[in-house]
Amino acid sequence: MDSTGTRVSRMVVAAAILSVFFVVELTTAIWINSMALLADAGHLITDVVALFMGLTAVLLADRGPRSAARTYGWHRAEVFTAVVNAVLLIGVATFIFVEAVRRIGHAPQVPGVPMIVVALAGLAANLVVVALLHSHTTSLAVKGAYLEVLADTVGSIGVLIAGIVTVTTGWAYADIVVAVLVALWVLPRALTLAGSALRILSESSPRHVDVDELRAALAGLPGVRDVHDLHVWTLVPGRDMVTAHLSTDADPAQVLRDAQLLLAGRGLEHATVQVEPPGAACMCC
Repeated sequence: MDSTGTRVSRMVVAAAILSVFFVVELTTAIWINSMALLADAGHLITDVVALFMGLTAVLLADRGPRSAARTYGWHRAEVFTAVVNAVLLIGVATFIFVEAVRRIGHAPQVPGVPMIVVALAGLAANLVVVALLHSHTTSLAVKGAYLEVLADTVGSIGVLIAGIVTVTTGWAYADIVVAVLVALWVLPRALTLAGSALRILSESSPRHVDVDELRAALAGLPGVRDVHDLHVWTLVPGRDMVTAHLSTDADPAQVLRDAQLLLAGRGLEHATVQVEPPGAACMCC
C-alpha cells in the first residue's frame, strides 16, 4: 500500500477509536458532573473533527482534480484544515478557562473512581492513536490531528491524577485544577500550529531555507553574473517552491543544469529558473 493509502487507513482507524471513546467520556462527564472529564471530552471531539477534516484534506490533496483555475489541485486543503483545527483548540481552551472561573467558590464534589476508570481507558485509546499517526506527521493536516491527540493524552493523565487525588483526599478542586492545566497545555500547541499554517498561507520563506545563502550560492555558479527575483515559499509541508532569474553570458543550458542541481541538492526540486542575457529587461516583480 502506498504512503497515502497507509496514512488514510490509519486516520480512519484513529477516528473510529476516538469517536467511540468520546461517547463514553461525555456520558461519564455528564453523569458525575466532572469538569475535567467534560473538558477532555470537548477536546476529544476536536480530535475527531480534526481527523475527519485531515482525512478529507489528504484525499483532496492526493486525488483532487486539477483545472485551469486550480493548477496545484487541492494541496492547500490540509493547510486550511490546520487553521481550523487550531481555532477549535483555542475555543476549547477558552471554554475551560471560563468554566473554571465560574466554578470557583462552589466546586461540586466529583466521584473519583469513575474518573480513574475513564481516564485509564482514554489514555489507552490516545496512546494507540498517537502510535498510528506518529510516522505521518509530515502532513500538516495529520500533524494537527496528532498534536491534538497528544495533548489529549496529557489530558487523560491529568484526569487520572485528579481522580486519584479526589479518592485519596476528597479535595473538590482537583477536578477544576486539572481542567485548567489541560487548557494551558493545549493553548501554546494550538498557537504553534496556527503559526505554521499561517506562515505557509502568507507564502513566507521556509524556516529551514537560508535565502541569502541560497542567493549567494546561485550567484557563485560559473557564468552567473546576477541573481534576481529569487522567491522561496512552501506549497504544503515537504513541498518547497523556488523561482529565480539568472543573468549569464555563458551557455544558458549549462547554467540552467548547474542551478537545478544546486537547488535539488538543497531539497528544492520544484524550481522554475529563468536564464537570461545580462541587461535583459525583466517584467517580473
